[in-house]
Amino acid sequence: MKGVFAIKRSIFLFLLFPLGLLAQNSLSVEVLGVKNSEGKISVAIYDSSDSFLKFDKVFKTDSTKAKSGSTKIFIGDLPEGNYALAIFHDENGNDVLDTNWLGIPKEAVGFSNAKMKTFGPPSFKECLIEHHGNDELTVQLQ
Repeated sequence: MKGVFAIKRSIFLFLLFPLGLLAQNSLSVEVLGVKNSEGKISVAIYDSSDSFLKFDKVFKTDSTKAKSGSTKIFIGDLPEGNYALAIFHDENGNDVLDTNWLGIPKEAVGFSNAKMKTFGPPSFKECLIEHHGNDELTVQLQ
């Protein structure tokens, strides 16, 4: 009887093994400075400087309901590599970063490893993070 249990347990663990590998390629992002619970927090992940901040060239995107103060967003199935993240609080839920006539964001934004500059956003290189499989990141909205 013990032998049958050991075989069933081995088969069960063998079947779960691939799921464990998939879980390793995730990124958990804690977004700080969320001023209210309206709308959602949206994240855009870029894998090259040529595509950075171009809405039609996002490598991966995700969003979650905003929570006042701090909101966590979990990005699964993110291969290891170098990325830059752009995050914004889409307060009105229209899936667009609202800007004024000069192009200055009306909604709070944040970037991985960098802050908004006086005359525009940071570069891809300034925002670059190295993702090694199962990482956590904190981003402050401005």
